[in-house]
Amino acid sequence: MAVIATAFLFITGLLTAQKISAQTNPVIEKIVKEETDNSQLLQLAHELFDQIGPRLVGTPLMKKANDWAVAKYTGWGISARNEQWGEWKGWERGVSHIDMLSPRIHTLEGTQLAWSPATKAKGVTASLIIIPDLADSLAFDQWLPNVKGKFVMVSMQQPTGRPDDNWAEFGLKESIDKMKKDRTAQTTAWASRIKKTGYSTRTLQVALEKAGALGIVGCNWSAGFGVNKIFNAYTQTIPTVDIALEDYGLLYRLVESGDDPVIRIQVESKDHGVVPTFNTIAQIKGTEKPDEYVMLSAHFDSWDGGTGATDNGTGTLTMMEAMRLLKKFYPNPKRTIIVGHWGSEEEGLNGSRAFVEDHPEIVTKLQALFNQDNGTGRVVNISGQGFKDAQPFIMRWLAAVPDSIRKRIVTSFPGSPSGGGSDNASFVAAGAPGFSLGSLNWSYFNYTWHTNRDTYDKIVFDDLSNNAMLAAIMVYMACEDPEKLSHEKAKDLIDRRGDPVKWPDPVKAIRKGPVAPK
Repeated sequence: MAVIATAFLFITGLLTAQKISAQTNPVIEKIVKEETDNSQLLQLAHELFDQIGPRLVGTPLMKKANDWAVAKYTGWGISARNEQWGEWKGWERGVSHIDMLSPRIHTLEGTQLAWSPATKAKGVTASLIIIPDLADSLAFDQWLPNVKGKFVMVSMQQPTGRPDDNWAEFGLKESIDKMKKDRTAQTTAWASRIKKTGYSTRTLQVALEKAGALGIVGCNWSAGFGVNKIFNAYTQTIPTVDIALEDYGLLYRLVESGDDPVIRIQVESKDHGVVPTFNTIAQIKGTEKPDEYVMLSAHFDSWDGGTGATDNGTGTLTMMEAMRLLKKFYPNPKRTIIVGHWGSEEEGLNGSRAFVEDHPEIVTKLQALFNQDNGTGRVVNISGQGFKDAQPFIMRWLAAVPDSIRKRIVTSFPGSPSGGGSDNASFVAAGAPGFSLGSLNWSYFNYTWHTNRDTYDKIVFDDLSNNAMLAAIMVYMACEDPEKLSHEKAKDLIDRRGDPVKWPDPVKAIRKGPVAPK
């Protein structure tokens, strides 16, 4: 059986005279020097995150970002286009303003969720009610009329607003243990409470709206410890909002204690109907083997509470900067270099899945794809994704990377085909080698991921610059490699627990819209 083993990159003994090194190759030396002395990442980040902003699929800002990327590539002398992959529900965010009016005046930190309907001009004012803990779905349906004329709170109250590293630094062991025990019990109990309603996240919103609720209020605190997280609205006429942990907890406690808080929600938005949606594709044509391909990959879309800086703006900028470096110092690659900036990854890898379906001529001739999508940190792991012959290729490509970057990277071979959960999975499912450049998360999953905290100031530009150099060098090496990486899959894969690992079935793209919430 092929065990998914992990090994540090102590690779000196693997090098041969034929391997290209960073110390002797002028292209690599120029890439490193340019990125060290003249990186464009800060300017790109300012333009994309500050000037354009979030890139929710189907919004005007997403299309603005697509056009911006094409213009950037064109300015660098790189051929680029927006390629339609499908359609989506068009929507445009406006003002969100949420206030507590009773028992005292307090402006709440919160925002409408994606695709939320607008309120009337002066907003909607009402008291709140919490989803109760009832025996079963029948009891819940009998309770439903109680929501009429109220805002419904659909998330649990978190037992602590401090991150775990605070607890680890300052807490007593017995306090930490108690907090974690209480949190686990509370999370389990809330998950059971929601399950007993008989509704999913989506259908619960619809049921509450039909029962006469005036709005839905949630709290998307912490991916690790939240339950019933809601990233978008499924309602047609009433607003759905996300309120920050601190203010959500305040409201929850006031409701529980019988103080009957009253809030006003005022949100503005526009429904644009069904709109076309795009991937942005750029390419540098190969010279010797133009019908073989090496790809860079990152999803371009984001949620829109923040500006999508670390999910996945940093991956986007890594690939754009790598393309700039390659065009400047490797303008005539042996194989064709393509970068894909995918739309609608957040809703199911839709853009990359469509590309895989639309371009079998690229997928079948793919040497390698490198995808990055997990925060702003430096790359620290690369997996063979279950491909039988990935190890010697990746190891010799990495051998050319400067030691300061390479020594921090751990590899695993043959790796798992199911790992990553991002757009490389679309290619892996089709049998093509799509590798994830896994990075340090910098509190990604419990702080910036899908929250309004995902903004420019969370970027670690030194790590981002290292990633751009790594991506550019890996693509250069993959293009130059005289051998073609086989698409043969490793057999009898088992994970670290000893369980068998199955290869994913080929995926089919979502082709027709609207496919966003109706």
